[in-house]
Formats: sequence, C-alpha cells, structure tokens
Amino acid sequence: MPLFQLILVAVIQGLTEFLPISSSAHLILLPSLTGLDDQGQLIDVAVHVGTLGAVVLYFWSDVRMGLIGLGRLARGKVDTPGAELAFRLIISTLPLVLVGAVLYFTGLSQAMRSVTVIGWAMLIFGIVLYWADRTSPSEKITKDWTLKEAIIIGFWQTLSLIPGTSRAGITITGARRLGYGRTDAARIAMLMSIPAIIASGVLTGTKATIVADSAALRDGALATAFAFVSGLIALSLMMRLLQSVNYTPYVIYRIALGLVLLAWAYS
Repeated sequence: MPLFQLILVAVIQGLTEFLPISSSAHLILLPSLTGLDDQGQLIDVAVHVGTLGAVVLYFWSDVRMGLIGLGRLARGKVDTPGAELAFRLIISTLPLVLVGAVLYFTGLSQAMRSVTVIGWAMLIFGIVLYWADRTSPSEKITKDWTLKEAIIIGFWQTLSLIPGTSRAGITITGARRLGYGRTDAARIAMLMSIPAIIASGVLTGTKATIVADSAALRDGALATAFAFVSGLIALSLMMRLLQSVNYTPYVIYRIALGLVLLAWAYS
C-alpha cells in the first residue's frame, strides 16, 4: 500500500477514534470519497491497535491500577479499586461483544456499511449527543462509577456497532445521561475503549493477520505507529478542550456531514 494512503488512514483513525464523530464511518467512507482502494481489514485492525496504545499511555495510571486489579479479579476477589475498575470494564464490554459477534457472523455488520446508514447515524446520534450534553447534570466523577452504570453504558455502547454512531460519542452520551461531567464522561468512554478495541481486534483481525504476507505486516506496523501518534495528539487535545468547551462543535460537524451524506445517498 502506498505510504501516503497508510498515513492518511492512520491519521484519520487517530483523529476520529476518540472524538465523538465515528472513526469507523470515516474509514468506510475514505475509499468512496477519494477513489483509493479499500485499505483492508488488516490495516483497519492495525490503526485501532495504534489508538489503543495511545489511550493506554494517556490513562496509564488508571490502566496500571486496572491491570493490577485484574490479577485479584482472576482470583475471584473484587476488593480493591483496581479490581472494581477491571470488573466494570469487562462487564461493560460484554453486551458489545455478544451483539457484535451476532452481527459479524450473520453478515449484518457488513450489510450496514453504507453511506445511507452512516448518514442517518451521524445525524441522529449527533442530535442525541447534543440533547444529552445540554440537558444532563454534571454531578458525578469517574470514582462514582457503579456496576449498574457500567452495564447501562455497556448497552449504550452496542449502538456503536451501527456505522456512523461513534463508540466514543455514544458512550459519552450514556455517561452524560447518568450525570457524569464532560471530562469524566469522556474518561469513562476512553477507558471502555480499551477492552472494546481488544475484543474487536481479536474478532476481526486474527484471520487477517494469519494470512498476511511480510509486506502487509510491514504496512500494518507503520499504520499502527502513525495512528498511535495522531491518536495521542487528538486525545490530549480533546481532554484539554473539554475543560472549557462542550460537545457542540462535534455535533455541528456530525449534523453537517450527515446531511451531506444523505443528500449524496438519495440523489
């Protein structure tokens, strides 16, 4: 794959994975809008691994606590903050894994990869994000996150399987509706992305990696590195901006893109 396309795919993934504007939609739309060949499943998985590295590094203190707690959780003990965090992240990911597996093995996930679906999802869930952000209280912080709330946000997250919804956007929406402030809602969404990306990578990337040749694996490694850098920049920028601005700029972008895509799809 040309280096330019690798960089383009990686930068798009890195910039959109953590912003509530749907990375999967942008990756699906890229070949249609540019005339480039589809980057393929291996590259899609590679850039997701890159953004996984970015969120792990940015939230390393939380990740480290969760990893330590995972050891206690494996022994059947949920008696430390780290074990509680690990347990909630696992529980919140189960609905996504179950629904995602059904869609994947029935072929419905591929059937939904259309401009029409992406356009409607961009528009509808952008409006839902705006409603949640403008009408919800900001009275809770990340430490208040309960197991019940993890399950609720986990079901919100399953909507991200619709291309154009945005995994970050819909989990932020769910967290805001539960009363979490903007930065804390984003923090929960980013931490939930870790097991979600791992689960998605295992489900969709195992076969692609096994059959890949050395050139494809080299392209994947480069894409991972570029996505890591762009993802870290985007994540750092968003978390800083949320201290002073709301989600409205992202909503405006979603609505504008959704309307353009729908006009194109129905023309």
